[in-house]
Amino acid sequence: MSAYILPILFILLILYCMYKRINTYDYFVKGAKGAIKLVVDIFPFIASIMIAVALLRVSGITTWLTQILTPIFNLLGVPPELCELVLLRPFTGSGSYALLENVLATYGADSYIARCACVIMGCSETIFYVATVYFSQTKVKKLLYAIPVALICSIVGTILACLICKVM
Repeated sequence: MSAYILPILFILLILYCMYKRINTYDYFVKGAKGAIKLVVDIFPFIASIMIAVALLRVSGITTWLTQILTPIFNLLGVPPELCELVLLRPFTGSGSYALLENVLATYGADSYIARCACVIMGCSETIFYVATVYFSQTKVKKLLYAIPVALICSIVGTILACLICKVM
């Protein structure tokens, strides 16, 4: 069924455009031009966040922070094995998915730690990446509340995810 959803939507869109007498191809080309401009505009922001994430991992700062924060996360009910995942998730999606894959391979898909990791991935977001992309395009410069509130919500979501997984 899911293999048919996109083709059906595509066909329905074309039929709707034909009904409304909209030149679909011209609008598609205009959208593609806008997408290329958007990629060029946000590339420096995305490159800088990717370089920062790579530097955090290579320098060992994430390992050091994991060692320091493990007792705090343990007290809050977050398994110590997930500390690095919780620390990297706000920065990188692909890096956190690699950590999730490692957790699943190490502890098994049905383990408490794996369930917590999966729910954490589902209830959190790559905060700095999203802020970089969206705020770079909206020209918002005052991020005083947006990022701290998002980080607090991410931590609360992580704690609740582990609590719910423990209860279930």
